[in-house]
Amino acid sequence: MADALFVVLRKIALSLGEEVLEKIGKEVVQVAPIMTDFEHSMKQIEGELSILQAFIGQVSAQRVSDKVFDAWLDQVRDVAHEVEDIIDEHAYLTAQVVDTGSFFKRKFHQIKNFAAWQRLHSQISRVEARIQRLVEMRDRYGISVGELDRRNNLQLANQFSLSDSAYLTDNTEIVGNVDEIGRLTQWLLEEKQDRSLIAILGMGGLGKTTIASCVYKNKQMRTHFDCHAWVTVSQTYQIEELLREIVIQLIDPRANMASGFMTMSHKRLVEVIKTYLLDKKYFIVLDDIWDKDAWLFLNYAFVKNNYGSKVLITTRRKDVSSLAVDNYIIELKTLQSAESWELFCKKAFRASKDNICPENLRSLAEKIVAKCQGLPLAIATVGSTLSYRELDEQEWTFFYNQLSWQLAHNPELNWISSVLNMSLHELPCYLRSCFLYCSLYPEDYKIRRKRISMLWIAEGLVEERGDGATMEEVARNYLAELTRRSLLQVTERNGCGRAKTFVMHDLVREVTLITAKREKFGIAHSNAGIDQVSHEARRLSIQRGAHSLNSLATSQLRSFILFDTRIPSSGIYDAFSHFRLLRVLCLSFANIEQVPNMITELYNLRYIDLSHTKVKQIQASFSKLRNLQVLDLRFSYVEELPLEITLLSNLRHLYVYRIQNLHARSLNDFSGTKIQGHICCLKNLQSLHVVSANKDLVSQLGNLTLLRSLAIVKVRQSYIAELWNSLTKMPNLSKLFISAWDMDEILDLKKLKPLPDLKNFLLSGKLEGGMLPPMFTKTEKLTRLSVFWSSLEMDPISSLSHMLNLVELVLDGAYGGKQLTFCSGWFPKLKSLHFAYMRRLNLIELEDGTMTSLHLLNLTGLRNLKAVPEGIKYFRSLHEMFMIDMPNEIIERLQGIDSHIVQHIPKIHKFGSSDPQAAGDAATDAQCSFVLLLSAARRRSVCVNTAQQDRYERYLILTK
Repeated sequence: MADALFVVLRKIALSLGEEVLEKIGKEVVQVAPIMTDFEHSMKQIEGELSILQAFIGQVSAQRVSDKVFDAWLDQVRDVAHEVEDIIDEHAYLTAQVVDTGSFFKRKFHQIKNFAAWQRLHSQISRVEARIQRLVEMRDRYGISVGELDRRNNLQLANQFSLSDSAYLTDNTEIVGNVDEIGRLTQWLLEEKQDRSLIAILGMGGLGKTTIASCVYKNKQMRTHFDCHAWVTVSQTYQIEELLREIVIQLIDPRANMASGFMTMSHKRLVEVIKTYLLDKKYFIVLDDIWDKDAWLFLNYAFVKNNYGSKVLITTRRKDVSSLAVDNYIIELKTLQSAESWELFCKKAFRASKDNICPENLRSLAEKIVAKCQGLPLAIATVGSTLSYRELDEQEWTFFYNQLSWQLAHNPELNWISSVLNMSLHELPCYLRSCFLYCSLYPEDYKIRRKRISMLWIAEGLVEERGDGATMEEVARNYLAELTRRSLLQVTERNGCGRAKTFVMHDLVREVTLITAKREKFGIAHSNAGIDQVSHEARRLSIQRGAHSLNSLATSQLRSFILFDTRIPSSGIYDAFSHFRLLRVLCLSFANIEQVPNMITELYNLRYIDLSHTKVKQIQASFSKLRNLQVLDLRFSYVEELPLEITLLSNLRHLYVYRIQNLHARSLNDFSGTKIQGHICCLKNLQSLHVVSANKDLVSQLGNLTLLRSLAIVKVRQSYIAELWNSLTKMPNLSKLFISAWDMDEILDLKKLKPLPDLKNFLLSGKLEGGMLPPMFTKTEKLTRLSVFWSSLEMDPISSLSHMLNLVELVLDGAYGGKQLTFCSGWFPKLKSLHFAYMRRLNLIELEDGTMTSLHLLNLTGLRNLKAVPEGIKYFRSLHEMFMIDMPNEIIERLQGIDSHIVQHIPKIHKFGSSDPQAAGDAATDAQCSFVLLLSAARRRSVCVNTAQQDRYERYLILTK
């Protein structure tokens, strides 16, 4: 092989002349054996990496306070990172070679970059030597990497679990959860013959054990049941030990010893318990259950004897809580602000009369309580720690500013980090890295399902399962799993109930960031000092305070996420020379007007977010980014993508759209981005938003058979047949947005076949004949329908009434008639109804029994409506109502003679036509208009105001 390669390279040199042959002759001799052996070495090193990663994932959570093991594991982690660098560097160099054209040119390019390839070969040799030294160090220092002593681990886990409530041994000190304790007591005391299983669910530190203990110690329970037992299951339970503990608590200890319970098998212990409980009314608490398997043996032991026995379990996992039937589940939430303050004062100022906070400390105390975000364990532990300190403002300020350090190093606060870290340590390796990634977001940040899924995939953290599921679906499953484990809380769901946004509790984020930093997984920079770990971190998020990115730049970075929009463009451009192995680049809202040239040299890039920037042009050299999976240009100034963009064959999601007029109320003011070339080459594309239609594009769309979501604008009637023919070739298409060329273009959809698997459909533009086409009669799976400016002449509601699965309906300027009627039994699953800018509409008739699940009602710009719809009084499930830009007389009636119609609605937002600014803001909040939503999102002021940014981001309906 080496001789053959030498001959090929010699031919290249001969074709270039004798002088060149003489110049590179020595290099050919050197490079031939290296290049020949290189592929074999790369396969070996890739195998080494997979084993290293599996090993780290298996043992990283095993040891607690084992400094020797931790130091050795840190070295293993460094080697794994170095191997990863070698693999990515190889991909980088290979991409450069591929881009050079013919086979001979590629081989010549390898000679030209001989130094880089030789350096990579040397790195492999050094890594192999380091791995060998790690093995020798393990043997030299007697480092055990096998299983830990399970009994010690069990005791440690029990200690941490009990710490969840150790601070509240006195029931008189319990704050909050009054309703939960009352409901739990009622369930336990109710006279029901069947054995009942009751569950308390919540994240670590919420007080699950405390509440269970409160009712367990209640005197009523002691007299109501014949016998009792409390056992802590924990993560590392052994079934024999659990069963023996139950036997010890239920049966006389002297009988235990005499009967030899300590040596019995688990099957024999089950029979003993079952026999003892056969004729008794028992109450057993299983505290801190982590998996359903523990219940298999215990369920058999806890006999169903129809005496009204009760079993109470506490758990952090939703799948475990689902063992409880008949909705016997209490899901704990964080404490309210007033409750948090009361608990903190009881602990921090217990020496003072009435637990009053001194005025000089009140502001600091409120900040500390806010940091705990209603987590009882944190509030009580921090409060107790501060109770031993002087009531000195400077000392308390220092404590608050060093809270992250305190959580990691202060023994008094070990309970908090230990309890919260248990959930992290219990995660399987494929979830652990994904959860660590979530900690890189700022405090209280709403993590979006689609965005975090794409980031995980780009980073290579999502496994390909090969069972037909896309990686996006696997990532969605990861998020569901983290939610079931109470590590992420769902903050918003779409109309179908699917989680849209998640949040990490601040303290969970703090302790997770400590782990991420220690393991060099990543850091979040937020005014803190940057130490050497920062330069070894693989991922970096800049949240605030980074005046210079050069000091933070490192060639080892895989993800760079910018949240601080105040960094000047010059600082951003200068930093990119260091990011050669970057996979993820997020510059949303960055103050840049052009794409840094160095970006197109980052061959390993998989994710680029340039949304909400002033970037106007994408270079043709973007074609070099062959690994790119996501290109996000939403609300940039890019009007057209270069022809070369269609060479990105690995692209999975392409987001490009813009607003021409910030106050758009017309199709003429909204446009997609033009794409030239053969879009049919983008075979892996799943999302395409928003593109301008042309004849070639609509015909080529049919080649994108993996497309699941499409938004296309500037559609002419002459394109419709070809466009629909392409859409029918997309078996996975579930979201479709179509907008006509302009306000005068009439779309004839009468002869089109329905898309039976469509779930979300937005149609904007006039329709032929002023009526909905027949295709709407066969869209049973549709859950969200939005119709804009369609000039319908007939009441469309009856035509849509067969849509039993519809959960959201928007009619904005869509109907020119005077009356809309909803009959009883229609739209049983509808949760959101939005009517906007139908100028002639003067009556909305709502029969009793229609829209029985309605949760949100939005009426906007209905200037001819004479009165508040009387039928609103039938909507008992209605939670929120918006009246925006409505006639002032209706607003007055709503507050007066028509108030009885809406008195059952908890939240009512009223903005008359005389309050246009408030109406505009509220319209944005209520999602009343496709274009209004996009317009509001484009306002640059939101970059500065985080609250406003969060507000509009919630309602970007195109990609969220």
